[in-house]
Amino acid sequence: MTHELRARLSRRRWPWSNTTSRGSDIATAAILLIVEVLVFGWTMFGYGMDGWAAQGNREEIDEADLASIAFMQHFLIAVAVLFVLAALSRSPWTAVLQLLTVGAVAMMLVLGQHEYELSHPDPAPTPSAGYSPCYSGSGRCN
Repeated sequence: MTHELRARLSRRRWPWSNTTSRGSDIATAAILLIVEVLVFGWTMFGYGMDGWAAQGNREEIDEADLASIAFMQHFLIAVAVLFVLAALSRSPWTAVLQLLTVGAVAMMLVLGQHEYELSHPDPAPTPSAGYSPCYSGSGRCN
């Protein structure tokens, strides 16, 4: 009898030792997706309203754009952590939905960064001290 009790105590039950039931997996996936969409949508709406309320003030618009990019970076990390947790708990529907969410947020982040970079090009380089422009017929052209 003591041998059987010791055998039971020595085996630990980890969350990833068994597959999650299909019903709770699908319910968790749906709830997580709804919460993530609401949080992401509401926050991005707030940053959009900050940019709109700037009334053309370029500094405030850029501040709202950079804040939205920073939020997307943090949100991407949070969704990736949720994907890892879903994969560890062997919840296939939740893991797949979280992986799709990671992809969607990553694409939005890349597009947001690209749009910001296009609206803020690097300044043209300044000419050096020995620079002389080339005009037609000036004799200074190489």
